[in-house]
Amino acid sequence: MPNEALVQAVKSIVTLARGGNLDAAYRGYRDLFQKPEFLKHRPEDQRQVLRLMILAKGVPSTPTEAMIEAHRAAVPALTELVSVHGDPGDHELLGLCHVVLGNLDSADKIFRAGLAIERGRNPQSDLCGTLMKRISLL
Repeated sequence: MPNEALVQAVKSIVTLARGGNLDAAYRGYRDLFQKPEFLKHRPEDQRQVLRLMILAKGVPSTPTEAMIEAHRAAVPALTELVSVHGDPGDHELLGLCHVVLGNLDSADKIFRAGLAIERGRNPQSDLCGTLMKRISLL
């Protein structure tokens, strides 16, 4: 999937979401993340798309089936990012997926692992505060 195809796929998904068709948008994310080509994109590009879905505003507080499926489909890509790069921001995204999926123990462990890495880098960072808040809400 060339980068242009990724951009077009994301534009289509965003159009669906802005039009209020959230389930179709989440099915679009699911389909995108399930394509083996998604993992071939640069980590930065993967993160940007994953962040767009996982940190979306205005979504239902109780996840729909389409939301759950999309988050489940995002887990392999995020697990790969966490394993290869060890970025605490990736830990946050993976932990949030596990929250949506109802795997709160896994989310707690993932958030704590990300927090430990980020504290070693910059204990005063916003990400440290965000991860501590996410842990306290579990």
